[in-house]
Amino acid sequence: QVQLVESGGGLVQAGGSLRLSCAASGRTFSNYAMGWFRQPPGEEREFVAAINWSGYRTYYADSVKGRFTISRDNTKNTVTLQMNSLKPEDTAIYYCAADQLMAGYNRRPDEYDYWGQGTQVTVSS
Repeated sequence: QVQLVESGGGLVQAGGSLRLSCAASGRTFSNYAMGWFRQPPGEEREFVAAINWSGYRTYYADSVKGRFTISRDNTKNTVTLQMNSLKPEDTAIYYCAADQLMAGYNRRPDEYDYWGQGTQVTVSS
């Protein structure tokens, strides 16, 4: 079992930045790829970014490429999503998730094994 707790959400103006963090506990953190997903109001959960077990490979949705950066620190059991140049369409609940497939390339929510409770990000225009 892996427990995940997100933090860092909030309200920001368009063009601003936020940094989301996800703290993991339980099983060995480096045995999992990690992903960030988001769920806008009234919509389905969608892939944002993922990182493999070592941190050397990252993957992004086209909508956030060049603006968001995912990283991890296996010594601190944390994964971070740095979000820059935020847009109103980035407004959503953001979730971190852990995937037993360590490669990190999975993009479907049902491919991930553990989830955090989510943190709200609201971008005003």
